[in-house]
Amino acid sequence: MAMFKTIEWKQEYIRILDQTKLPFETVYVDLFSIEDVFEAIQQLKIRGAPAIGVVAAYGLFLAFQKVKHISVDDFFNLLNEKINYLDSARPTAVNLKWALQSIKTALGNSSEFDFGATKDRLLEIAVKIHEDDRRRCDRISDFGQEILKNDSRILTHCNTGALATGGTGTALGVVLKAHELRKQIKVFATESRPVLQGARLTVWELENSKIPVTLLCDSAAGWLIRQQKVDLVILGADRIAADGSTANKIGTYNLAVLASYHKIPFYVAAPFSTVDLSIQNGQDIPIEHRAADEIRNIFNNFLITVPDVDCWNPAFDVTPPELISGIITEVGVIYPPYELNLKNHKTNPINDIN
Repeated sequence: MAMFKTIEWKQEYIRILDQTKLPFETVYVDLFSIEDVFEAIQQLKIRGAPAIGVVAAYGLFLAFQKVKHISVDDFFNLLNEKINYLDSARPTAVNLKWALQSIKTALGNSSEFDFGATKDRLLEIAVKIHEDDRRRCDRISDFGQEILKNDSRILTHCNTGALATGGTGTALGVVLKAHELRKQIKVFATESRPVLQGARLTVWELENSKIPVTLLCDSAAGWLIRQQKVDLVILGADRIAADGSTANKIGTYNLAVLASYHKIPFYVAAPFSTVDLSIQNGQDIPIEHRAADEIRNIFNNFLITVPDVDCWNPAFDVTPPELISGIITEVGVIYPPYELNLKNHKTNPINDIN
């Protein structure tokens, strides 16, 4: 169990753990408006696909919290406007869109409009989305145990723990559960350039949980695997297409190719809220490109190159399904053929929170 709270609803505002300050400072930030939420998501104060979906759900409520009266037409017009606004904060992670559309769908079931009741319903759904993600993380952690042996040596990338979700985590949730079951696991974590989510966040979480972890440069992963020090790769996802193509933190594709070449399993852990059946394959997944200064600088403070050098900074890449051994979800481990099995196992997350 995490000794910190990534997201907490405080009756009138949201409190989040500012992940840009970790691991050096544990700083909590209070978000009082939808604009605060948008900024926190864009600036990576809150990050991780499930986590930004949860905080966006609360943010949508904040947009209406101080509104006293509004007509039904004006309400739904404003609702659509705020949904589009929040959805534009980060384009790749589908959980953001899923959470917002889940709220819109649930509210659309109301036969009569009463703004006071509708506002209460907004908050109720946001809380349920948060609780729902906790349950999904727990189930992913349980199902993930079927792939972890007692002495597994695990390579992971970016951050997929309690900092990235509304619960204990996805890939790191599997690791944490194995540790709780006293499996003698060992974790290797990439630094995850350029924002260093692995070095700053994953190592911090694993150290707090007393789980053995070794940090390595992203470029060292191939040689580590070549030395036969890795049994499997487990990491997360921000969007999964209908064919099983997976968008995740830049550098994930590199690890998938390395794992395939060296014949070790490569697993993705993600809730079904990350599955986007409207996108047929990885070529159609939108990829967020971030500011050049994330590469030119470390922590946006220390310049490490020529100040005006051109930079290419995609935040995500896409791994094709043929490189993925299995997808660990809250309904079990999904194996190929993904195009068939994802559809067959697809739960209805919107109904889960109605």
